[in-house]
Amino acid sequence: MTVIRLLLNIAWFILGGLVMGLAWWLAGILCFISIIGIPFGRACFVIGEMAFWPFGQESHNRKALTGVEDLGTGPLGMIGNVIWFLLFGFWLAIGHLVHALALFVSIIGIPFGLQHLKLALLSLTPIGQTIKTKAA
Repeated sequence: MTVIRLLLNIAWFILGGLVMGLAWWLAGILCFISIIGIPFGRACFVIGEMAFWPFGQESHNRKALTGVEDLGTGPLGMIGNVIWFLLFGFWLAIGHLVHALALFVSIIGIPFGLQHLKLALLSLTPIGQTIKTKAA
């Protein structure tokens, strides 16, 4: 991790990353209450980690990345994303959008606001996505 990424991630953590990362983890804990929600909960913890430290990480569609359709990238993944959106996705997206709008007020906050927008889009349909570390 470069020094700039580290500094950006520390500033991010202070400017909303802590709050939204904890929101993702709370959604994950709620998902783990039922057996059916365990795959959703696992995704929440992975994306929550990205919400804590987003600089240097990016999300990818698993089917586009591997070229293979799996349970999360097929029709069941679409149904899972609809259920996810209704239960948690909408609320997490609103949280990221509120943080983004607050950060867009200053020029320095724009890169952080853009990260919140990326996470807001990811929070709408996280099933079938994977998080990868960017090459340095």
